[in-house]
Amino acid sequence: MAANHSHYPIRPALFLLRLSLGGFLLLWGVDKLVAPFATVMTFKGFYGLAIDSTLAYIAGILEILLALAIMAGFYKTWSYGLGLLLHSASVIVTHHQWLAPFGENHLFIAALPVLAAFVVLFMLRRADTLWSADSWRDRRGQQG
Repeated sequence: MAANHSHYPIRPALFLLRLSLGGFLLLWGVDKLVAPFATVMTFKGFYGLAIDSTLAYIAGILEILLALAIMAGFYKTWSYGLGLLLHSASVIVTHHQWLAPFGENHLFIAALPVLAAFVVLFMLRRADTLWSADSWRDRRGQQG
């Protein structure tokens, strides 16, 4: 006999997950604006890309916009998917650090549960309806 789990607080849990993952990306986006030189060095060291500070600012602004879209639950398939893709790329390029997580690399291991959280949010995006822009838009469309 299947258990009825409808009483579980999945909507508030997904709302909290959405806010925290969006906040995570928001902080990284702001960091790109506050410390563009660090972003330039990160892109060179981890991605092998030579960018200038202007591109770092643009990346920061785009990441902030993505973070706000995630936090608002706006176009969830695209925003959550892009957030997942962005963080996946970060996890992949830092694999040497999280494969040896002790000493100077200990903070890199935190990227793995964040990646899992992005996967969960993406997989459950249709159930994420609490204070979501997509849910609001869908309700308005049914009324009109």
